[in-house]
Amino acid sequence: MAYSLNIPLIAVNHLEAHIFAIGLEISELPFPFVCLLVSGGHTSLYLVEDYGRYEELGRTHDDAAGEAYDKVAKMLNLGYPGGPVIDRLALKGSPNAFNFPRALKDSLDFSFSGLKTAVMEYVKGMKVAGLVEKINLSDVSASFQQAVVDVLVSKAISSAKKNASKHIVIAGGVAANSQLRRELKEKAAKEGLEVHIPSHIYCTDNAAMIAGIGYQKLIRSKIAELDLNPQADLALLNWG
Repeated sequence: MAYSLNIPLIAVNHLEAHIFAIGLEISELPFPFVCLLVSGGHTSLYLVEDYGRYEELGRTHDDAAGEAYDKVAKMLNLGYPGGPVIDRLALKGSPNAFNFPRALKDSLDFSFSGLKTAVMEYVKGMKVAGLVEKINLSDVSASFQQAVVDVLVSKAISSAKKNASKHIVIAGGVAANSQLRRELKEKAAKEGLEVHIPSHIYCTDNAAMIAGIGYQKLIRSKIAELDLNPQADLALLNWG
């Protein structure tokens, strides 16, 4: 299409598009900032110094946060995707009903596999005891979500403080989570940090975020060759 229409071909990294979705709503990005990128397939922390200049600070060792939500929702027969329904149920439950694990507390990396397994073992135990109908979905959802949010918030704030950044950006589908948005803003404010979160419509995959970073690359003359091929699971690479 680019060849036949004689227009530039721009290569866009999906993760990069999520990071800069916030740029669709604010005119000047607060470089450098720490980005907490949380979606169905990714949970990572980046120090973003400018367009095309990134340093990975931490990443998940196993399940991403969004994957953990989907898998727990499946265990509880809540449907797909798991994030929105668990977020709604959590509002009615107790976040202290279950002491689910928080992994890698002394690291900026993430691991949600143990948390997912802890929920699975609880559900399995209730089924074996014939008490599956006694499972309080709201309490399980609230306790699970509290464990996820605790980890995401603490690591995002730690990353900003360690890298002398006063700004945190959340990106990706899980950034739409109401508790994550609320708690990160509240706890970051106590540390003198400012949090920037895209509107819900720009958190999940959308064409606007692709066009946004595409425009930034275009005005910097970052034009792709016509032999470019799509590449799945491409790492976030510096180009600035």
